[in-house]
Amino acid sequence: MKFGLLTAICEGMTFEEVVDFAAENNLECLEVACWPQGGAQRRYAGVSHIDVANLDEAKAAEINKLCADKGVEISSLAYYPNPLDPDEEKRNAAIAHIYKLMDASALLGVNMITTFIGRDPKKNVDENMELVKEIWTPIIRYAEEKGVKVAIENCPMLFTNDEWPGGQNIMSTPANWRRVFEILDSPNLGINYDPSHFVWQQIDYIKPIYEFKDKIFHVHYKDIKVFKDKLADVGVMATPLQYMSPKLPGLGDVDWGKYVSALTDIGYDGYTVIEVEDKAFEKSLDDAKKAILLSARYLRNFIA
Repeated sequence: MKFGLLTAICEGMTFEEVVDFAAENNLECLEVACWPQGGAQRRYAGVSHIDVANLDEAKAAEINKLCADKGVEISSLAYYPNPLDPDEEKRNAAIAHIYKLMDASALLGVNMITTFIGRDPKKNVDENMELVKEIWTPIIRYAEEKGVKVAIENCPMLFTNDEWPGGQNIMSTPANWRRVFEILDSPNLGINYDPSHFVWQQIDYIKPIYEFKDKIFHVHYKDIKVFKDKLADVGVMATPLQYMSPKLPGLGDVDWGKYVSALTDIGYDGYTVIEVEDKAFEKSLDDAKKAILLSARYLRNFIA
């Protein structure tokens, strides 16, 4: 398995600086945040370390040379919007940028993007599956033509009141994975596996690794801490941040030994990256760097 980080936490650093930081700390790969220029409103979004909209062959060659010289690979180009947003303007903007992401990924020879499938929060699961078929069929066909894999993270994007009640990503459970993979039957569609989102949903985060072993294209290392006293007070119908909090790996409830063991069981040898969303490490860029190094030090107990 190749070990690295998602660059969204490195806001304020240039791509070159992030590559240098990774190389200096023996991190082998980067999931590169590639939001549209102009940023985004929610936390951990809006960071852009590669401008995919204006990438050309010369710039791609420059990026690839830098990475080769430093011994750091790009695992994926990352952008996590809501492509099923009920607001048509937002939906179309998200989809347009996903196409640019695929073009850039192919141009760089990365051939993978990491994103969300999306969801209309006010529609039920069946209605959203119809949207998935309508909106994602041409996207996945384009991915097949470009030779690009699309790895969908299993985050429900259900944290705050404006995302209530359904969240903004339908591919958040094994049951929904099966339905989406049946609708979009393609070798180019898979999973960016994050165990932390299963913990607070009270889903077994080990068992699906075996069932979906052929669909795991990319892996996140992020932890979650469920505060049982708070959960007992507000219940599972509350917005999740009322009873849980994202943490650095090793500081939450994920059993990382079991998780990595399961990945080795299935022979996973792809990209695995640290994703930092721990509020205790948000005060400064130095805090973010410290969070990455602490996470890496801990996870190397399990990763060869």
